[in-house]
Amino acid sequence: MSKLAFISARLLIAILVLLIAVGIIFTGDGNRIVLIVLESAILAVLLFNKRIRGSRAAKHFVEYKESMIMAIGTFKAHKLRSFLTILGVLIGVSSIIGMVSLIEGLNGSIRNQIESLGSNVIYVSKYKPGVVMGNRGSSERNRPAIVFEDALAIKRYCPDVDGVAPQNYYRKPGGNIVKFRDNQARNPAFFGTLPDYEEVNNFYVARGRFINYNDEKYRAFVCVIGADMVDAIFPGIDPLEKEITINGDRFTVVGVMEKRETVMGSNENNFVLIPYNTFKKIHPEEKELWLSVKARSPAVLQDAIDQITDLMRRRHGLKYTQEDDFAVFTQESLLEIWKSLTQAVWLVMIVISSIGLLVGGVGVMNIMLVSVTERTREIGIRKAVGAKRSTILWQFLVEAATLSGIGGVMGIIVGILISQFIALVSPLPAVISIPWVIIGFCFSVAVAIIFGLYPAARASRLDPIEALRYE
Repeated sequence: MSKLAFISARLLIAILVLLIAVGIIFTGDGNRIVLIVLESAILAVLLFNKRIRGSRAAKHFVEYKESMIMAIGTFKAHKLRSFLTILGVLIGVSSIIGMVSLIEGLNGSIRNQIESLGSNVIYVSKYKPGVVMGNRGSSERNRPAIVFEDALAIKRYCPDVDGVAPQNYYRKPGGNIVKFRDNQARNPAFFGTLPDYEEVNNFYVARGRFINYNDEKYRAFVCVIGADMVDAIFPGIDPLEKEITINGDRFTVVGVMEKRETVMGSNENNFVLIPYNTFKKIHPEEKELWLSVKARSPAVLQDAIDQITDLMRRRHGLKYTQEDDFAVFTQESLLEIWKSLTQAVWLVMIVISSIGLLVGGVGVMNIMLVSVTERTREIGIRKAVGAKRSTILWQFLVEAATLSGIGGVMGIIVGILISQFIALVSPLPAVISIPWVIIGFCFSVAVAIIFGLYPAARASRLDPIEALRYE
């Protein structure tokens, strides 16, 4: 058996026995049989595997097991001291698990919401989406607006474009107000669009109908409302064909959109949309648009982007040396923006968890130094009867890893409980990440090995004669 294979087997045994020993603390006597069966299975592998049979692996298994039992005994005998020692590890691991659960939940929710828009949707706007620090430069502020004529040109001259849905928004000072009888909804989004909006945005009516080209042609005062608007102003009432007022203008409800998944309390379902020409009649002062464009298929998505970019550059009179004064992007760009926003959260998580694990590591080192001092005579006796330095070293390292591993398991439980509680009382989703649970536990053990190395080395270097004299 090679030296590398032997070391790997030794570490594997230590980790397996650590998991068994930690499990003893969190299981009752009724579950001991499961642990015994697991332990027997590991021993069987060690004893009957051809590569390990005849080596010292089985002997080390028993030694590590005894070290862990001693560490658990110390934990039970000095509960308060041991708990305060591993408190830093507990805080560090729980912060990792809690924050990762929330971040993963948000990532999944954002990803699902963006992917629901469709894989072949392109967006055209005046500015590229993202977080802007400070004021925009003069070149950005002076960019020409995206106008309705741009939408018509894209639909006409871009062969790989299947549909265009311009969206022109209006917000009344103080917020839009929608009323039905005595019921009122404040601050819904209010915009005008074309009948292609459904197909382009992969977002359809659940009841009634969507606006059509007759509504657009005759500037009809009809509207389609979001699902949240029904709960706000039509409690227990069928909203179809009912007349509502939007900022004082009367509209007839002809449809209700399907409910979309929301993230962090966003108002994805709190809106009113009307035919574009009707919107232009009410608010002729609103010129700037946001365009949603649908490519004919995902396969020609990049071709459609190139065609739109080339057309917009020609419409804006840009020379080949000038940069674009507009933005063309897809859902992948939106995902990248979200990932960049979560990087700050990851940084905070790393700082908090690092401080907790550092404090926990110092605590583990302190209690292990105390343990070495208290058991100096025991170490002397073990050395006197033939124990090697490596045996003493591993004994104290395993004890430190067990102690910190207990803190890691407690931190995992606390982190999961915190994340689930936050998800219960807030709109923030939480998803338990099994890989990060394993990483959190491994971090707790690694901290113990790093900070427990000095006390373990100090114990292994004790002179047996001097240790036996120690009182």
